[in-house]
Amino acid sequence: MAVQSINGIVPVIPIPFGEDESIDVRSLRAAVDFTISRNMAAICLPAYGSEFYKLSESEREQVIGLAIEQSKKRIPVIAQANHASAKIAAGLARHYQTMGADLISFALPRQFASTEGDLLRYCGRIADAVALPILVQDFNPGGPTISPSFCASLHNQHPNVAYLKLEAPMSVDKLMQIRDQLGDAVGLLGGWGGYYMLEAIPAGLRGIMPGVPICDLLDRVYRLRKAGENATAYDLFAAVLPFIAFSLQDFETFLQIEKRLMVRRGLFATARCRELTRTVSEAVGRHMDFLIDQIVRILGQQGLMRQE
Repeated sequence: MAVQSINGIVPVIPIPFGEDESIDVRSLRAAVDFTISRNMAAICLPAYGSEFYKLSESEREQVIGLAIEQSKKRIPVIAQANHASAKIAAGLARHYQTMGADLISFALPRQFASTEGDLLRYCGRIADAVALPILVQDFNPGGPTISPSFCASLHNQHPNVAYLKLEAPMSVDKLMQIRDQLGDAVGLLGGWGGYYMLEAIPAGLRGIMPGVPICDLLDRVYRLRKAGENATAYDLFAAVLPFIAFSLQDFETFLQIEKRLMVRRGLFATARCRELTRTVSEAVGRHMDFLIDQIVRILGQQGLMRQE
């Protein structure tokens, strides 16, 4: 597939598990087909929203292979090659390239403090290992994030670094500073469930990378805001925001409520997360179900609950 410039929603595919915590292949295929039916810009896995850190190396290869096979070149597949070792991450990236991935992504390792020079060398080793476009994810809640000058140096030294995923609060200023230095040479995508999308879209945001179960709603918000239909975009985003805000309080809670909604939408057979995960109380579970009811209602109003 000739990968066009990404502009829009790039859902991170959650990995469905059966009650025995084995990978549910049928549900994974359904999730890929769903994103295609909703005209998403691309899909990504196995990332944080895929519980990559609970998958073995062979399972990561399995889910990427399944996504590539199921997509049938109908949608770009971004294979995420996460590892604290640049050597191993580069090897994964090369392997995913040979498997047929369209882009390679990786998250910056943030387990220990690193200088930007250290991170630049890390990124460069992975970028130089493949000929595919690269997407770098800077996920470090509450901690330091990469600077605009880092982003410029990274792309200038490694031109196949084509996309950056920003997740920090108040990132609109950084987004504009990066664009001042790089223009449209690097596409800037938003993470954190789409939480910051309204303020970032007018500043040149190229898209967002949320989960799957509300990707079609967020795509509608994105298109409306891009088109200048600001009041409609605001009202729809305001209706979805309680769900997003609640889910982002805790990452395992994010996974659980997303999977519950995947079940409600008929895409997953179970909402199972692999252990270790958070055990939610009955009260929290009831509120999750309340929020899901509201999302289902909004989906119905938007004509999006039907399967295509």
